[in-house]
Amino acid sequence: MRSLDLLDPAPPAGSSGLGLGQPPGAATDWTVPQDWSCYTAEEHAVWDLLFARQQQALAGRAVADFGRGLDLLRLSHPGIPDFDELNERLFARTGWTVVAVPGLVPDDIFFDHLRKRRFPAGNFIRRRSQIDYLEEPDVFHDVFGHVPLLSNPDMAEAMQLLGERGLEALAAGVLPILSRLYWYTVEFGLSRAPGGHAIYGAGIVSSYGESLFALESPVPPLLPFDLRTVLATPYRSDAFQERYFVVEDLREVIDAVGDAGLIALCRAAADAERASAR
Repeated sequence: MRSLDLLDPAPPAGSSGLGLGQPPGAATDWTVPQDWSCYTAEEHAVWDLLFARQQQALAGRAVADFGRGLDLLRLSHPGIPDFDELNERLFARTGWTVVAVPGLVPDDIFFDHLRKRRFPAGNFIRRRSQIDYLEEPDVFHDVFGHVPLLSNPDMAEAMQLLGERGLEALAAGVLPILSRLYWYTVEFGLSRAPGGHAIYGAGIVSSYGESLFALESPVPPLLPFDLRTVLATPYRSDAFQERYFVVEDLREVIDAVGDAGLIALCRAAADAERASAR
């Protein structure tokens, strides 16, 4: 799941997403019961179709840690994972859990979940007619895309740090700038790998088309990861990415999120954009 700012890459400075109305039946942290028993046979079949297709597409394309973490999703039954069973396995590895939410969540709620090692996941799945694209993240994107690497200690730490930094950026009015770091790493990041590059971003690993495009198309440049450049680079949420940033390894993501001057760099990037717009 993403917060409002992550789906809208150009909100007003300081926008918190608090205009979203709390859904009926949701707790104050916007969580809802997953109600796994209410999923239909067709919904489970869509998950199984997506899972099989992406597993095949990612062979040799995803970072090795993603493949190892994918075992978490092979539970005692086919179809959409039951979060209760999934969380027993995930928590034992890194202390993270997945919580169900009904859709997009406000920014403060989203980052507060992350800092507490809780990942908000949509409790709905796309229709078969939407198999190739759904702008609002569903349970397949959230669970297949994010959970395997939440079992990796480095990414588990980076995501918790991002929760803390997200709240700091929200208070400082620079969340739209910090969101670029999340976007170009957690959602659409590439890493160096033996013989080339590998995918680790959830937005790529959960997309059949983009998992091929990111590594095989000659169009988008694959740029060395540089924190200042990332913070100065807007993104699109409605199309394949125009560029990708490549880290040396997943530890580089932690280093970027843990940079003591990160919020100051976000302020500087925001100031530079305001100055150039005059």
